[in-house]
Amino acid sequence: MAPRGLPEPVLIRGTGLLGTSIGLGLRAAGADVYLADPSPSAQAVAEDIGAGRPYPGDLTGTPGQEPAGAGTPPGTVVVASPPDVTGQVVIDSLLRFPGAVVLDIASVKGQVQRQVQAAVVDGTLTGAQGALYVGTHPMAGRERSGPVAARGQLFTAAPWVVCAGEDSAPEAVAAAEEVARTLGATVHRMDAADHDASVALISHLPQIAASLVSSRLQETPAASLALSGNGLRDTTRIAASDPQLWVQILAANAPDILQILYGVRQDLDRLIATMEDPSAPGARLDIAQLMAEGNAGHARIPGKHGAPPQAFAVVTVIVDDTPGQISAVLQDVGTAGVNVEDLRMDHSAGYEVGMLEISVLAGRKQELTDALSAQGWKVV
Repeated sequence: MAPRGLPEPVLIRGTGLLGTSIGLGLRAAGADVYLADPSPSAQAVAEDIGAGRPYPGDLTGTPGQEPAGAGTPPGTVVVASPPDVTGQVVIDSLLRFPGAVVLDIASVKGQVQRQVQAAVVDGTLTGAQGALYVGTHPMAGRERSGPVAARGQLFTAAPWVVCAGEDSAPEAVAAAEEVARTLGATVHRMDAADHDASVALISHLPQIAASLVSSRLQETPAASLALSGNGLRDTTRIAASDPQLWVQILAANAPDILQILYGVRQDLDRLIATMEDPSAPGARLDIAQLMAEGNAGHARIPGKHGAPPQAFAVVTVIVDDTPGQISAVLQDVGTAGVNVEDLRMDHSAGYEVGMLEISVLAGRKQELTDALSAQGWKVV
């Protein structure tokens, strides 16, 4: 059964990771999905894995002059193009498909919204056409890119921000929210300016920090890197993201990012000045205060399922690096009746063993430790 309240067919313009994942999810929900991408090979991969069928019309001609045989025009257009052309594709879609709801999924919303508003002011778009645009941002992704990395469950339980403008038509907002809900996401409504300021801090700054730290590793001796553990891997994980995509994102949101970087620069200057003379009176206190400020900020990050932050106890189990070990531990955890709040694995340098870190409620740590020890597991 097709999603209720979603005008169909749905045309997805852009078959990268997100566009293809949206297609897979909507198809699984019963929606009729067209695909279009300037790259024939990317579109072919998306089609082959079942994200949709090719749009039969010509998207290179003049909007409003759709050739015969183009099939049923789309009722909803999802613009999943690269960020630097998203605004152009949104405006083209509003002109090309009168009456269709057009939404985009770019990670910066203010820039596209301003482009659409400017097109209404200069007469390129009518007010009615502009009202059918809604900016959205699914807060999901992977380090890998392209349609081969797509999966229909990518957005499950992820935030999906809907940035409706003052003039957005109610039916357009409803359709945008229906796309998000159909894909299993959680809808959040925000003003475009508030959204851009938020992602500058929670998404764009971490990417910059990870890339800057990782850049220090380029000339690091292999013997030094052999000592690294989860701390370095966790800190630098997102540094593997697509550079070309991030050039576009950072350029589009430069004003908001700059304000945060100015603050980071002040903190760095403060730390550098302190470290240049660490034995000076008050130096150690200043370092401790900087670390404490980091603790305070980290404590504000929402916990499991978006609940208030909660401290968990960690039970560390040594496991052999052989098939079935992790599942066997988790089976015994389940038998003990203890819920796993979080899970991570650290590998021991030079030994074919791993340390499975199981986070549980603090009051159940000893209970789980005793249960696993009784089952023969080595608990650290």
